[in-house]
Amino acid sequence: MTKWILKGLATGIKTTAYPSVPETAPGVSPGRPGTTYFADKDMELIKHCPAKALFGKAGSVRVDYRRCIHCFQCTRTEGYPSIDWEDGFEWASLAGYPERDQVSITPLGRPFSRSVHIRIVDAGACGACMSEIAQLGKPYYNFHRLGLFVTPTPRKADILLAVGPLTDHMRLALQKTYEAMPSPRRVVAVGTCALSGGPFGPSFISGAGIHETIPVDFSVPGCPPPPLAVLHGLLLAAGRAEPVPLKSRDSARDNPGKEVR
Repeated sequence: MTKWILKGLATGIKTTAYPSVPETAPGVSPGRPGTTYFADKDMELIKHCPAKALFGKAGSVRVDYRRCIHCFQCTRTEGYPSIDWEDGFEWASLAGYPERDQVSITPLGRPFSRSVHIRIVDAGACGACMSEIAQLGKPYYNFHRLGLFVTPTPRKADILLAVGPLTDHMRLALQKTYEAMPSPRRVVAVGTCALSGGPFGPSFISGAGIHETIPVDFSVPGCPPPPLAVLHGLLLAAGRAEPVPLKSRDSARDNPGKEVR
């Protein structure tokens, strides 16, 4: 025991300081594709995206992060230049569904700024998103330091964090979990499958995301999103972070002088 104590004192604190300090350690995020200028002859790269996440025109290829599955096809397709890759992990946004009134989606607010309880529901995920979420309770991320706690009962939950494309056998369970939560309540959809169905839906056994059954307030894209992206989504729901767009920015508007490759 003494040796472990001495080793701990010598090693020091290894927990990330995010969000107080920007996280720059290598390996905390795989990054994601971003808007890229292409010559007209290379715009056909859009058709090679298996998830149909790429779109654009006039030499500007953009990304719909609700559909991106991080397959790297946009960087490895033979005969085409590689799409630009963005570092970072702050990926959470407002729900992004046309049927939702984005103005009405607000964070939980000040009363929940330091004490938020989360109910996690696996709505048919492959296991990757759940694996990333599990890291949040471990020493490096330690989201308890930020007042974020997992609860086993929806009756004490402030946030419903859902993953998976929503398989038919989980539809009723998700609906009942949501209805059992007290108000105010917020829903955070995590992962490409939860946002759009991903590679699994819509199909005969699963839907096109959890928004088909319950209202989604905040979205965390990625396949899977890294732990800090999920943490960003939880902080956004609690009113302690700012959202980012669910689609990569229009490079023709944001960088009018950039050259095609």
